[in-house]
Amino acid sequence: MNLDSRIEKFAELAIKTGVNIQPGETLLIRADINSHLFARKCQVEAYKAGAKHVYIEYSDEVAAHNKYLLAPEESFNEYPQWQADKYTQIAKEGGAFLSIISSDPDLLKDVDPDRVGNFQKASGKLLKEWRSYTLSNKAKWSIVAAPSPEWAKRVYPELSQEDAFNKLWESILDCSRVTEDPIAAWEEHNKNLSEKTKILNEMNFKELRYKSSKTDLVIGLPEKHNWISGASFDPKGNLFNPNIPTEEVYGMPHKYKVDGIVYSTKPLVYAGCIIDNFWLKLEGGKIVDYDAEVGKETLRLLIETDEGSLRFGEVALVPYDSPISNTNTVFYTTLFDENASCHFAIGAAYPSSVSDGNTLSEEDYDSRGINTSITHVDFMVGDSDLDIIGIKQNGEEFQVFKNGNWAF
Repeated sequence: MNLDSRIEKFAELAIKTGVNIQPGETLLIRADINSHLFARKCQVEAYKAGAKHVYIEYSDEVAAHNKYLLAPEESFNEYPQWQADKYTQIAKEGGAFLSIISSDPDLLKDVDPDRVGNFQKASGKLLKEWRSYTLSNKAKWSIVAAPSPEWAKRVYPELSQEDAFNKLWESILDCSRVTEDPIAAWEEHNKNLSEKTKILNEMNFKELRYKSSKTDLVIGLPEKHNWISGASFDPKGNLFNPNIPTEEVYGMPHKYKVDGIVYSTKPLVYAGCIIDNFWLKLEGGKIVDYDAEVGKETLRLLIETDEGSLRFGEVALVPYDSPISNTNTVFYTTLFDENASCHFAIGAAYPSSVSDGNTLSEEDYDSRGINTSITHVDFMVGDSDLDIIGIKQNGEEFQVFKNGNWAF
């Protein structure tokens, strides 16, 4: 297939396998103006699938950068209520959300991190209700990627602008399993991940022990926890894939039972800034110390977003030997880099990671070990020397990962 044909298939995949639009549903597509051509292709596929309304909300990274540099300080403590209301209304009415990412990883490197941090807090507070729908899978959502010139050049600096752009498109399509029949490829992929999930749930581990040349961490797991594969189900039982690509099986650490030290293995791009070569020390589930060679101030702002950002909300298992990892490419975006590596998330947990979690009130979360926060940011910890041992309820050990890959 030529590139244009693959992109057409990718748009169909995003609609039918990503958000899995059903007849009569509303879809909101969020995309940067760099991705407008691909956003329109997704719009067409959504209407073909029977969507009633397809709204496209464009953002402009350059305009956002201008605001961070020039707007008054107090503007970053505000977020428009009407924007939050729009998202929440669509979610309440059974709508779905497709995000097309194409961010420049270095966009905000010259911006005061406090401005970015304040805006993240302001938006997080007002978007909390909407995120409660996506975190609990009460609304279908999916994230896919399309290249921008700046992102492509960051990933492939040795290539010309045009070649870098086309190369990044090909890499996105390869990692997203865009074959002659990508929908069938994803059905098989979801089946394989589901088999791993089934085995992990049968084990009913008490804790996981992470050990590598640097990382030494114990992850306590909640009672009646669930491991979940990349695919999810909405309240009507429709399967959707929140991330394309995905290679993960994920669960939830108990918010009070994480102890030790963990080192990052890939750069983290957060709020337009790069954080790299960092470590976190945790006691009783809480981050008590940290450092970073690059972006320490941005890391501080992330950790200090709120009380919940001092704790982990997700533990994800991803083999080192996987399609994304095997590209030997740092993509400088979490969607891809997290699926090349085992990772944790700072911040909110997915309630579905414990049995009946989606039916609990937020007041009951703490007693079940479910962390809450207005943020949820994944960072990568997997490498070729990572071993993970699962400890069963009776104390028996089971090798989950060996040298960075599944051991079973």
